[in-house]
Amino acid sequence: MKFPFQTVALIGKHKAPEIAGPLLRLAAFLTKQNVKVVVDSLTAEYLSNHEYKVLTLEEIGRVVDLAVVMGGDGTMLNITRVLSPCGVPLVGVNQGRLGFLTDLTLENMEEKLAAMLYGKFIIEERLLLAARVIRGEEEVFRALAFNEMVVHRTQLNGLLEFEVRIDGEYLSNQRADGLIVATPTGSTAYALSAGAPILHPNLNVLELVPICPHTLSNRPLVVHSSSVLEILMHRSTDIRVHFDSHTQFDLELQDKIIVTGHPQRACLLHPEGHSYYHTLREKLLWNQTL
Repeated sequence: MKFPFQTVALIGKHKAPEIAGPLLRLAAFLTKQNVKVVVDSLTAEYLSNHEYKVLTLEEIGRVVDLAVVMGGDGTMLNITRVLSPCGVPLVGVNQGRLGFLTDLTLENMEEKLAAMLYGKFIIEERLLLAARVIRGEEEVFRALAFNEMVVHRTQLNGLLEFEVRIDGEYLSNQRADGLIVATPTGSTAYALSAGAPILHPNLNVLELVPICPHTLSNRPLVVHSSSVLEILMHRSTDIRVHFDSHTQFDLELQDKIIVTGHPQRACLLHPEGHSYYHTLREKLLWNQTL
């Protein structure tokens, strides 16, 4: 991470024209702090009469010191997958609903970022997962995920049947509606709804979570992030794999999905005083009295 931050990218929620006002306000504020501001090309479509350089996400990954993402958790997921392999740290400004990944608000973003520009921030590195689909002897697809990879049915016409191996060792054959492989970040997303435990984001682990398994003894399993997971499809009619709900690929019989932790971590910056447990209390309403 390059600090102090000299070039900052501003990235807004896709297809959200209402982001223009707050984003331009933040751009003007950063410019007054002697920071060079660039804007994502898709975000720039909703901005008018601005003076900021427009770059693609790929270009942003090569030239900026920090990216500020304005939107919800979905926007952060998408941008993190693109920019984290480039080593770009990210800050989130919440304009969504839940906001597990976006600490700042539209009301306090200038105040918080002003402090962060002077080094008053907490660095948090989070795990990404990498997956490849092997068909025969050929790799036919690959993708990254920040939350989770999900194998699921596209039609309600029967259970998935698949085999799971870990580091080459046979684990089980399973029949279920699907399988989630989640990072600790994703443990508060789909995996939580499927009954899996919440994992602290600093843990170097992945969790395998069956979705509505036919056998009740098939329970969530937590493994080290260096483990190599293999998922072999034994029944693959209308089966698809999703990555953070942004990328998908249709599977065929005997396709093998190989999953492991990605060597490059996502780097999130939080304002001083940030607490993951406070986030859990606030977002999951644990602070409400019965």
